[in-house]
Amino acid sequence: MAEMWQLKPLLLLLVVSVCVMASTVAGDGGMPLVTPITKDAATSLYTISAPVEENDQITNHLVLDLSGPFIWSTCPDGYVALGCTSPACMHAHRFHPPNCPHTGYGKPDADNPHRCKCTAHPHNPVSGDTALDDMTEFTTSVNTTDGKNPLKAVSFVVSTSCAPESLLAKLPEYAVGIVGLARSALALPAQIARTQKVAKKFALCLPSGGRAAGVAIFGGGPLFLLPPERLDMMESLVGYTPLVKHGVSPGYYISANRGIAVNQIQVPLDGYGYWVAPLVIRLSSTTPYTKLRPDVYHAFIMAFDKATSGMARIKPAVAPFELCYDSTQLGSTRVGYAVPQIDLMLDGGKNWILFGANSMTQVNDHTLRASRS
Repeated sequence: MAEMWQLKPLLLLLVVSVCVMASTVAGDGGMPLVTPITKDAATSLYTISAPVEENDQITNHLVLDLSGPFIWSTCPDGYVALGCTSPACMHAHRFHPPNCPHTGYGKPDADNPHRCKCTAHPHNPVSGDTALDDMTEFTTSVNTTDGKNPLKAVSFVVSTSCAPESLLAKLPEYAVGIVGLARSALALPAQIARTQKVAKKFALCLPSGGRAAGVAIFGGGPLFLLPPERLDMMESLVGYTPLVKHGVSPGYYISANRGIAVNQIQVPLDGYGYWVAPLVIRLSSTTPYTKLRPDVYHAFIMAFDKATSGMARIKPAVAPFELCYDSTQLGSTRVGYAVPQIDLMLDGGKNWILFGANSMTQVNDHTLRASRS
């Protein structure tokens, strides 16, 4: 769930199993919207469903992408492309995937040579592929919520990019595209805020897998978790972490300038010749495991190996990980297996604490390895 620049697989994943709030701007009176989140067992990716109003037999399943600047999906025959001078077209061209040149705002309409059809660059964050296709609109419906239950369905128009079937590589087999949640005008939170007159704020409670379901709430609170005491526990463990910007990326980042600690002992990160501050962490819903810059990875893995020296190992380890443990020999706590606590030491004196429930996952009856989101 997190990425620290370019990177090597680490032994843990920052699983966001509590509500993550982002991108807050005041609204003026609408009701928040709620939609379920499911986790695909084959890919460990999260999806939401978006019913298509024009055809009540169609429900689009879209993969959540915290860094995605807009929504894209395969398009049915007969869709109408947006014009090059539309506001959505201007917003679509503010962000370009890596190594993707600016190709202008569109192309001539084959049916009307005097009209320019808007194009965009939909990007698959899992495969790394990018395409060029038309911008269009479709009408969807999502339920309003009082923070406890879904209420009535409301319909609204969303601007999206079309995409070829080939861009769906490595996504769940039933998914037809990506829904971007980033800090951009065409991401879903911004489009809902604009059409529903609600706060540009969203919350994600991600499911751990199996039959468990999560939820996405767009537009602010109130939010209620059951049982209520669970929220108190989560707030005491997690607290609130300010988001920071990083370059021109529309994604969400946190800064861990003070480093990383294992069992409350700070990991020395200055012994490999190219330690560079600040340590910026990208939050991701499409990266299955935490990735670390090589110098940080090597220092961390040595510290974790030392802190778990008395724990029974499984060898050979499950690739691509270096450390696997015999789960039958580990104790259990209310926050998962009894393994060393990991702290991301954030700016302002706060720590993001990772316990066994976040850092480990069960491979089989006897083996633990890195946790998947």
